[in-house]
Amino acid sequence: MILGLAVCAVLAGARSFTAIAEWAADADEQTLARLGVTGPVPSESTFRRTLQRLDADAFDGLAGEWAQLQTAPAPGSRRVIAVDGKTLRGSGHGGQHGRHLLAALDHAHGVVLGQADVDAKTNEIPMFSALLDRIEITDAVITADALHAQHAHAEYLHQRGAGYLLIVKRNQPRPACPARCPALARRAGGLDQARTRPRPHRAAHPQDHRGSQGLGLPRAVQAIQITRRRKVKGKWSRETCYAVTSLSVTQAGPAQLAAIIRGHWGIEDRLHWVRDLDFDEDRSQIRTASGPRIMASLRKLAITILRLTGATCIAAALRYHARQPSRPLRTIMKC
Repeated sequence: MILGLAVCAVLAGARSFTAIAEWAADADEQTLARLGVTGPVPSESTFRRTLQRLDADAFDGLAGEWAQLQTAPAPGSRRVIAVDGKTLRGSGHGGQHGRHLLAALDHAHGVVLGQADVDAKTNEIPMFSALLDRIEITDAVITADALHAQHAHAEYLHQRGAGYLLIVKRNQPRPACPARCPALARRAGGLDQARTRPRPHRAAHPQDHRGSQGLGLPRAVQAIQITRRRKVKGKWSRETCYAVTSLSVTQAGPAQLAAIIRGHWGIEDRLHWVRDLDFDEDRSQIRTASGPRIMASLRKLAITILRLTGATCIAAALRYHARQPSRPLRTIMKC
């Protein structure tokens, strides 16, 4: 009951335990009855104590399994999953860093398939496999930034039957034979656009199972050169970076590789940016117990529900659900 009320409240834009309690207090009797409320509406302290005691790992696991079932790829198609982390800045206090969460986002649907807490004493690298262990990734393609361009990650993905496309920077040698993949990315106003250059695509072929002609990572068979142009305050800047992939030229040509790269950048626009702008996540003052993590999980679940029910603008969808307390539950029932 408490969790159901909380999910509905967050769908209506609630950003705190107090806001969740206020939404519940304003809900109509029919909605409350359908959510299992048979007595007094829970108070703010009841919501806070209950939600802070939840097993956040178990909650994220169940939510991720449900999202995977709802977004299963069609026969013959590949799921593409972006892995990236985000710090809950407002959760830090007393000299301590804010909680950091590593998420896996489905490129096609914009929904989170899994989330893992990154301990303050470590970083995202050891949590990469722990996060993906919870997700069915056979035949999927995993995308990640340069932090995860690790030999161990490449081997792990191969053992799980998945491919990868990883950005490489100074943590790996620059590819000796970068394929002139025609992915020219232009970043402006927070949106990424890519277009194809009319240049031939060159693929490198592995000499053995450990790597390929200087591409650096195990199973890598193609390298991609990406030129990003960005306009800030009327001035253009250009950056060139590289990526490597285990997808062969027959599995993914230039246009497909460009689409995958654009899809990975989407984790910023479709998840991190939404949580910060529409839910004001970085300024949340929830700091104790598992409160920061569970509120982030509720926001993530709300975004998933809204995307699965056809929302194209999360901000507008939150306002829509805020106007009538009965709407969030009706939307949940459509999933």
